[in-house]
Amino acid sequence: MILEGKVAIVTASAGAGIGRATVSMLAREGADVVVSDTHEQRAQALAGEIQKETGRKALAIPCDVRDKKQVEDLAARTLDQLGRIDILVNNAGINKLAPVHEMDDETWDLVININLRGTFYCCRAVLPTMIAQKSGAIVNLSSVAGWLGGATESHYCAAKAGIVAFTKSLANEVSRQGIRVNAIAPGLIYNEFLARIYPKEELDKISDQTPLGRVGEPDDIAKTILYLVSDQSSFVVGETVCVSGGLYMH
Repeated sequence: MILEGKVAIVTASAGAGIGRATVSMLAREGADVVVSDTHEQRAQALAGEIQKETGRKALAIPCDVRDKKQVEDLAARTLDQLGRIDILVNNAGINKLAPVHEMDDETWDLVININLRGTFYCCRAVLPTMIAQKSGAIVNLSSVAGWLGGATESHYCAAKAGIVAFTKSLANEVSRQGIRVNAIAPGLIYNEFLARIYPKEELDKISDQTPLGRVGEPDDIAKTILYLVSDQSSFVVGETVCVSGGLYMH
């Protein structure tokens, strides 16, 4: 129970991937949690499951991270109902493949706004509380794509690279106020959605190319997030941790 007494917000946490694994793991380790997602019914269902399984408080708060008013409401409701904000995990993200010469403004804006602007909005919303507490931990989800620059995902790669730089800058701003900011760059992480869009042959190929011989699981990322938001990483600040099974070594 290394997070007992802590309150954690995890964005985009009602799906089948990293967010769900993370918010569930943080609750199992003693944190009261906020399941934040655009899918309100799924968020409510997961919050109910977490409360039943862990005995921790779990709130479902709908939020589109592109909307600063919704993000501000997310922080305000968390503070009002749970009394503090100790942990923020910026997990919300999206990708929509398109070559640059065919990409329209709407696609560029969608990917940049959810991945990068949303991270900024959420950090800005919780920081006054964390500064007043003189404590807090923020983890931003980047991607190995931010270093590799994959074809047909220039907007996604730009956003994820931006998150790395944003994380360093924010860490420099707030570390002396007791707030640690770090990022994670996952490699390919398996979930139900991924299984629907990637042929099995492609997943097998990536597994063969990965030194550990498999693709990642959501819990692989959740465990790293748990480390970064706990006191076990109390001297880790401004880092982007690559979690890719060795597929990419930064």
